[in-house]
Amino acid sequence: MATDYTWKLLAAPPHPAGRPFLYASLVLILLGLVAAHWLFWLGAGLFLFCLFFFRDPERVPPLAANVVVAPADGLVCLIDDAAPPAELDLGEAPLPRVAIFLSVLNVHVTRMPADGVVSRIAYRPGRFLNASLDKASEENERNAVALRLADGRALAVVQIAGLVARRIVCDAREADSVRAGDRFGIIRFGSRVDVYLPPGTAPLVRPGQTMVGGETVLAMLAAAETG
Repeated sequence: MATDYTWKLLAAPPHPAGRPFLYASLVLILLGLVAAHWLFWLGAGLFLFCLFFFRDPERVPPLAANVVVAPADGLVCLIDDAAPPAELDLGEAPLPRVAIFLSVLNVHVTRMPADGVVSRIAYRPGRFLNASLDKASEENERNAVALRLADGRALAVVQIAGLVARRIVCDAREADSVRAGDRFGIIRFGSRVDVYLPPGTAPLVRPGQTMVGGETVLAMLAAAETG
């Protein structure tokens, strides 16, 4: 039996990015009613799939101010140290990185991982490899967002297109003040989201763990060093 959480997840309203697809499926349904039954069933199937894929549930972030939360639903597919995207100008030193793979069944709305100010947004075209591959971070189409935390440190979150995904939507703007869990975009239709943590931050998750965007705690931010 489905839990209340599962029901709320399935019944969540669609993200605005899904409207063109929903409208197109409604056109097919109407055409099917007057022309061909197969168009009706095609439209109905597309409409239900889009309602499912673009669902945008409410999430409740932790109250603590020093947490980094998962920016998306999905499975942790990689934890390592890697240089952040060069287009963000955050330097070449490797940072702790947590990569989350989103299957077509996951909610694809992306959320801010921490409180801060958007200091830079940079889009880079690229390939559409399977997003679970390590090289997807380097070679796939991506949209990178840098956050300046209250203590001056930087954190980055990167939306990465996948094998099926062909469209990254980012609603954030540079200089925006954001809170952990705030929506900032969506990726269609299967993808990955990477988070680059400040130096010395230890992830609290592990590969294979299921993430709930805006709620699961990825890491706790230690006090910044002074000197």
